[in-house]
Amino acid sequence: MSSGTGTTIDKAFEALYARDDGSLDTAASLLAADRSADAELARRGEEFVRTLWTRGWQPADLVRIARRDLADEHLRVLTGLIRSETERYGTLPRRWRAQLDELDATPGRPTDRFSYVTTVLELYRLLVRLPRLDAVGPVPGEALPPAVAGEPRMLSRIRALLAKAEATGYPEEAEALTAKAQELMARHSLDEATLAAGAPSPETPGAIRIGVEAPYEQAKAILLDAVATANHCRAVWNEAYAFSTVIGFEGDLDPVELLYTSLLVQGTAAMTRAEAEQRAGGRKRTKSFRQSFLLAYANRLGARLSATSRRVAAEAPTLLPALASRDLAVTTRTDELFPETRTTRVRAAWDEAGWTHGETAADRAGLDPGRRGVGG
Repeated sequence: MSSGTGTTIDKAFEALYARDDGSLDTAASLLAADRSADAELARRGEEFVRTLWTRGWQPADLVRIARRDLADEHLRVLTGLIRSETERYGTLPRRWRAQLDELDATPGRPTDRFSYVTTVLELYRLLVRLPRLDAVGPVPGEALPPAVAGEPRMLSRIRALLAKAEATGYPEEAEALTAKAQELMARHSLDEATLAAGAPSPETPGAIRIGVEAPYEQAKAILLDAVATANHCRAVWNEAYAFSTVIGFEGDLDPVELLYTSLLVQGTAAMTRAEAEQRAGGRKRTKSFRQSFLLAYANRLGARLSATSRRVAAEAPTLLPALASRDLAVTTRTDELFPETRTTRVRAAWDEAGWTHGETAADRAGLDPGRRGVGG
């Protein structure tokens, strides 16, 4: 990089911290006129991304924020930066690899140079202003725990059951499949507690982030909290950055994410069917109907999930102290990560029909452990 190019970049990048868009336009003009700055422009972008890894951010977190606050062209630039930066590492944390696999590889359409540079600077302005987050796992370059070959059999069974529940067009079949999945999760937690009681291990609770995005993000956060709580985890919602952090022992975290995602898919499908019934009756769709539906769905499911977990735990009363000990460890870790959490009031217009339909959909989501008929 020549000294002239470095001066151009440094001068242009001052605009990233300015409050006005005029400074950004001036910076874009400088960079658009200097093609020799392109390599340094990309290198600085990778550096911004690398710095965010050390500040607790992960690929999915950055994509989520860019998708919410910027446009498709910014996402394409960000995706390229993430891919090129992470190629530097011989190995990556397991969840990072899964996040990278989900990145959109669609190439962008050609654009004029000034527009492209403006897009890059707008993205960089967002990146440099992101705050530090609490880390929820190793950063690329750090030592990783021993790799586990394949997916645990229990997790594969849960994934298969929930996939079938989402695909079926028969509510009763979806109910039985989802019920079996939740029961497997509860029994898995019991098995983990059994192992911990027999031979205490140094394992401590970990954490993952799960996107909780608009619309109706508050209802989604409540649903995720219900799934987490029923499965010996805790969920803390970060509304500003559109995710919840789920804290729990490693064996519980992936199942919680799977079940939450599946219940959200099932709930959204049920809401769509309920809206169709409303339209057939002459009523238009309303935002309050959808909000009330999802809030009722989350509220009712929370009670049913917890009831299933309590029933399974009661089958082995001698393990209740071990379960309580693990729950305490999760609560302690949550308090360490988030010492200043606060309760948020539900902000939603109430719709009686939406609430009633949401409760009905929750009852059909399939968590009654007494229902049988689907093998696992």
